[in-house]
Amino acid sequence: MSLVAGMILFCYLTQTPSVEVRCEEDVYTIVSPNNGSGPLWSYGCTPIVRYGDDVFVSQMETGKDVPRLCNTRWILRRRTAEGWPVVAEAEGYRQREPTSLGVLSDGTLLLNVNDSTMPPGTEYGPCNPHLLTFSLSDPAINGQTLAPQWVGTPKFTDHSYRGYSVDSSADQILMMNIDAETSVQNWSWMNAKGETLSKGQITFPIRSCYPQVALMKGAAHVMAIGDIVEPIEEWRNYKFEQTNQKWDYVFRILHYAYTPDIAKQDFAPPIEIANVDKTAGAISNQDMWIAPDASAYLIYTEREVQSTLMRDKFFPDKSILGSLWLAIVKDGQVVSKQNLIPGAPEREVPSARFHETPDGTLYAVLYTTGADAGNKLMRIYPKLDTENLTPIPLKTPFSSFTLASVRAGCKPSNTIDIFGHAKGGETLSYAQVVLR
Repeated sequence: MSLVAGMILFCYLTQTPSVEVRCEEDVYTIVSPNNGSGPLWSYGCTPIVRYGDDVFVSQMETGKDVPRLCNTRWILRRRTAEGWPVVAEAEGYRQREPTSLGVLSDGTLLLNVNDSTMPPGTEYGPCNPHLLTFSLSDPAINGQTLAPQWVGTPKFTDHSYRGYSVDSSADQILMMNIDAETSVQNWSWMNAKGETLSKGQITFPIRSCYPQVALMKGAAHVMAIGDIVEPIEEWRNYKFEQTNQKWDYVFRILHYAYTPDIAKQDFAPPIEIANVDKTAGAISNQDMWIAPDASAYLIYTEREVQSTLMRDKFFPDKSILGSLWLAIVKDGQVVSKQNLIPGAPEREVPSARFHETPDGTLYAVLYTTGADAGNKLMRIYPKLDTENLTPIPLKTPFSSFTLASVRAGCKPSNTIDIFGHAKGGETLSYAQVVLR
């Protein structure tokens, strides 16, 4: 490539995109299952995928009068000109958590389910994580089971803390589920036929959950957040005295694990990306993307102190405002960290997800609070631009959401498929946004 051609390409890749909202529509409403979960609970995975012109969503439906914890079922829906008709649905209510979607190169959908194997009303009982296949072109495979193999006999329950990725370029799958007794994350690497190619375990320094998983060209990446009961007795007692709430899990340490070749070697010991343990802070892992040079881009939010309650009592000189951070990891080592949007009273960023376009540009889709609250685009790669946020002109912005993701096997696209909460907790909505 000539110097001039390279400069033209660089200018093209770094220009501000124009944004067109094609549609905004409601997909379904949900009655709260009251089981500690919800439609976006498995936020490291996604319930929406695109294949060509088709968009699919996995609905979470609560069973009427079905006792918890596993009191929901999945319904697979496809977007058409007439709405979101049902493609398939579970016969019984056997899920506690939302099911996640992936897609292979031929359009085969892979639904990640975690069926309870116990009678209704069982809490923290054993479950069977596996995949179900669906195809518009080959209905004969609809509902077929792909059963992963695991190391030993892990104890899988209705709290799966699952991770899930599909590399559609190789038609390979990586599943993760947590052992409820040991907190070890178990992984199974499979081909499109459901044959287990390799399996193993990741032991994080502390229990780490809600993982984002990426599988690309044989390399596997995992980002997960520490999820443990408040370890500082003084803080735990104070919070209980003030709130009378026994539930007190904290999310303060962000971890990353990696193998350059899952076929030949296990994951290296996890490394620490961020830590706000000393100031009773909070971290939320938002998304992960793998660059062409195999660098992992990790985006997350961070609060120095989690709450006003803790700040006023223990850390009066610290901040409770959430900042948006980007860490880049190469060959298992952190090479850079940057505060993309510092927390400020006039603007915070509670939600962020990555979207890749066919020309290789990576954007972060954000929700920002404040006077100009709404969804916006920030260019991340190949040239980071934190100054120019492009508004997405939605009539009803999404405060929490997920996207059709390349980590789920979707192809890079100039169309952004957004799914999540735009109207409140009971309504799940969809928006289609086109970049030009």
